[in-house]
Amino acid sequence: MQTEDFSTADFLTSPISLKLLPSTSFINDGGELFIGDVAVTDMAAEFGTPLFIYDEENLRHNISEAKAAFPAGVAYASKAFLCKAMAELVAEYGINMDVSSLGEMYIALGSGVPAENIVLHGNNKSVLEMKFAVENGIKIVIDSFDEINLLHDVTSGLKKKCRALLRVTPGVEAHTHEFVKTGHEDSKFGFPLADSVAHRAIEQLFRLGHVELLGLHSHIGSQIFELSPYVETMEIMAPIFNRYSFSELCIGGGLGVPYLGNEYAPSVSEWAKAALQAAEQAGIAKDVAITAEPGRSIVAATAITCYTVGSIKEIPQVRTYLAVDGGMSDNPRPILYGSGYEVFLPSRADAFREKAVRVVGKHCESGDILVSGGFIPVDTEVGEIIATPVTGAYGYSMASHYNRLLRPAVVFVRDGNPRLVCRRESLEDLLRFDV
Repeated sequence: MQTEDFSTADFLTSPISLKLLPSTSFINDGGELFIGDVAVTDMAAEFGTPLFIYDEENLRHNISEAKAAFPAGVAYASKAFLCKAMAELVAEYGINMDVSSLGEMYIALGSGVPAENIVLHGNNKSVLEMKFAVENGIKIVIDSFDEINLLHDVTSGLKKKCRALLRVTPGVEAHTHEFVKTGHEDSKFGFPLADSVAHRAIEQLFRLGHVELLGLHSHIGSQIFELSPYVETMEIMAPIFNRYSFSELCIGGGLGVPYLGNEYAPSVSEWAKAALQAAEQAGIAKDVAITAEPGRSIVAATAITCYTVGSIKEIPQVRTYLAVDGGMSDNPRPILYGSGYEVFLPSRADAFREKAVRVVGKHCESGDILVSGGFIPVDTEVGEIIATPVTGAYGYSMASHYNRLLRPAVVFVRDGNPRLVCRRESLEDLLRFDV
């Protein structure tokens, strides 16, 4: 039987690094982790597990940093994490919101985000989505020739103008997982620069009477740790951008975040500085709006997910499985992308983690793995609360009902006050759509 060679790197077996935890985190003299001045185990006891806990102060700081870093405009990429409370924060700080569906548009508008601050993305917008966007004055990022034709029909029929950007694939190969690369030519997104495809799309949009083409958009991928691909993208985009004297150039999002203690990623401010300098060096006019759409880098590190240990199964000379009350339904990233996470005990956050485990969920899938090679204190017991850090992005937003598990609750905590922003689903909720 094949065994796994677990790494025994210091960062995995040492106490959890505070750099992976939300910014208001601290560990008291008893080893207990607090976020927003509230003990994590107290919140788990009050709201149950699995539980997403977001540090609201950290969220506010990150939004403020992004707004300052990109003064010409920044949009929160709502696919990373969206609920009414998150959209209300976006509205409060007056930044834009990047959406990609009718549902995301509906939540944004219903939460107070002005229509002029919403940007609609997507590679296959429906007639209903396009009409909704045009009727409400939402900016649209055009992704295909079919969408150009659809936009023409919708704007002509409604006799309403529409602000638009054209999404271009610059041919930049970002070093990230294959499934989250979007800037290379073999992508379902955007118009390639090769063979003058993007030029033809621009000229076609210019001929539409009800469309105001503001500029270009690019997005080269997600979880990117290096700034050089963004600099390269700016160099590639500049010639076509300058040819048409556009007013806005959006570099998309994709900035990575550390999920493990030995990882490092640039800050949003460092990312913005590199992009703005690259724009200047590429000859893009200073009055051009260089905008961006960060998502993961705003929310990922602001949250942890808490679980209750239900089983610890030791298979001699193979591995130890630690099973929890959630799984791939609340965090599908490990099975989709092979994403790595750490695990720790909030009640003993200062404890060394010397026991190798594979943290798994309760789904009927052998691939239901949350942490493939994790480490916990040797005396961890069934019934204790464990946590995975850096789960604020693409956990709750990608959650499913597989095996009819109930989607977890979400709590925002700030200044000693945890507030429930998304309740845990009930058994009755599972039957709401049955007829």
